Amino acid sequence: MRSNKAHKITELTLTVFRLNGALVDWGDDFSAPEELTSARWKMLGALALTTQALTAPQIATCMGVTRQGAQKQLNLLVESGLVEPRYNPQHKRSPLYSLTRQGRKIYSTINLRWTGHAAKLAAGFTAAELDTTTKVLQQLAAVYADLGRQHET
Repeated sequence: MRSNKAHKITELTLTVFRLNGALVDWGDDFSAPEELTSARWKMLGALALTTQALTAPQIATCMGVTRQGAQKQLNLLVESGLVEPRYNPQHKRSPLYSLTRQGRKIYSTINLRWTGHAAKLAAGFTAAELDTTTKVLQQLAAVYADLGRQHET
């Protein structure tokens, strides 16, 4: 029984790896009309989905990327005028980032298209399937986040 479940976890992990690659490729194409990549779309999304400005490490944690990866994309978004750094009284060397007016406009445009795509995609699944899948993936994400923190210490 145990090896069967371990096999299923292995299958799930391999599927997530393939899904990640497919989502990045698809996301690059999907976000191209707004002159974004999936990586920059992620950064805009992290900022759009919060009510406060965030630091690069906070954005990285939210989106499951490295701090350096988030910082690289944030720098490019600042250069393109979609994100602005702000003074962080808590940490002088780690600015807070927020969307500019143009960044909000671009995010709204892509989010409108995403909402339509998500509705079409969701039609192929039951709510229970989506809830179960989300729960399992969230639990796995938490396990690996904890393992990563243990590895760092």
